[in-house]
Amino acid sequence: MAWLRHLKIGAVDVYSLTDGKFRLDGGSMFGTVPKVLWERVVPPDSSNRIPLRINPLLIQMQGKNILVETGMDDKSGDKFDAMFDVERDETVFDGLKQLSLEPENIDLVINTHLHFDHAGRNTTSNFEPTFKNARYIVQSQELYDATHAHERSRASYNAHNFMPILERGLFDLVEGENQILPGLKVMPIPGHNLGSQAVMLESEGAGLVYVADLIPTFNHAQYPYIMGFDLYPITTLETRKRLFPEWAERGFVIAPPHDPNFAFGKLKARERGGFDLEPI
Repeated sequence: MAWLRHLKIGAVDVYSLTDGKFRLDGGSMFGTVPKVLWERVVPPDSSNRIPLRINPLLIQMQGKNILVETGMDDKSGDKFDAMFDVERDETVFDGLKQLSLEPENIDLVINTHLHFDHAGRNTTSNFEPTFKNARYIVQSQELYDATHAHERSRASYNAHNFMPILERGLFDLVEGENQILPGLKVMPIPGHNLGSQAVMLESEGAGLVYVADLIPTFNHAQYPYIMGFDLYPITTLETRKRLFPEWAERGFVIAPPHDPNFAFGKLKARERGGFDLEPI
């Protein structure tokens, strides 16, 4: 399939790419929400897993190609691929080629965090930086947590996806909210882990937020729909309540990282409180 989706945010071109499909346990994806509720909208397979997709973002602005996320780890072997039912029907490189780009044309990589399904293509099968002309931007808290993983977080971090970047001095570490370029910034969205960051783009009165795992799919926008994978779920809830009303009021486009069907949406207030995310 050809996933490539294009959106204009003011004067800036934004493209949703994909790095294939995978599956995760539905109960883990919806946390405390009962299966009788979530399976109505996302039927699980025989192993109770739901379909997901990996959707990095390419932003072209001010003469630079900026890649938000790099894709799924492809260096962990057949057992890893089978566990997560990884299907590389299309890669991030296919999307770049559709735009006449190669990995060496990427100027900046923004890692929202360093989990294997977000930063997996940071490095090649030879454990070299994939985007050799790029600087990699990540929160310093996230790099610390990735290099000091514990029993609860260790399974999400594969060192071969980030240690070669660290060893070559290619990470640009940021602390909290930080402007990357005029109109482009990163901002902390703690909850999934402490060092997660969103990417906010504003141009000519329009805006877009790549929300990382704060809203993994369109079915996760309601306040209680918080993943069991989140290390700090109450912090996730607080982050959502702090940011969603502003994003909705300002009409920002929302780009979730894992929806298998839709790339872009907008938050819409629910009559009984909270928000839904509706595709555009």
